[in-house]
Amino acid sequence: MTTDRNTADAYVPAPEQRISMPEQAAAWYRAMIDLDRASRPSVDPALAELVRTHASNLNGCAFCLDMHTTDARKNGEQEHRLYALPAWRETPYYTARERAALALTEAITLITRGHVPDEVYDEAAEHFDQQELAQLIAVIISINSWNRIAITTRMSPAPKQS
Repeated sequence: MTTDRNTADAYVPAPEQRISMPEQAAAWYRAMIDLDRASRPSVDPALAELVRTHASNLNGCAFCLDMHTTDARKNGEQEHRLYALPAWRETPYYTARERAALALTEAITLITRGHVPDEVYDEAAEHFDQQELAQLIAVIISINSWNRIAITTRMSPAPKQS
């Protein structure tokens, strides 16, 4: 049996967005944008996109996953590294510095699973100076906030053209 992708396997429409935060909480939303912008100065943009993608995957945020994998690719990130993020510990694709950032991302994102263990924090502190570490923590907290906004309001990525 053959199926026509255009009919039988058509994409299911995304759930309707519940509320527009930029419209209904404009000042707060602008402050979130400013907060996000302030989190970045000393974090390598490629590393920031890996962290944002990983946190978004952990949180199940389709909107942010779409945005940050797209941005990562535009900045030259390799496909296999994006695909392997959920299994980063089992691959040779990431540097020790990236691994420390990914472990810290998991600890902060999944904070109810044991808070941020000293060994995870200490490993990150070995690879980042204090300012870089503070900014990395700010990036992780910022993306977790954006994930919660997008998930709660049901923001959805735009359908892709094949």
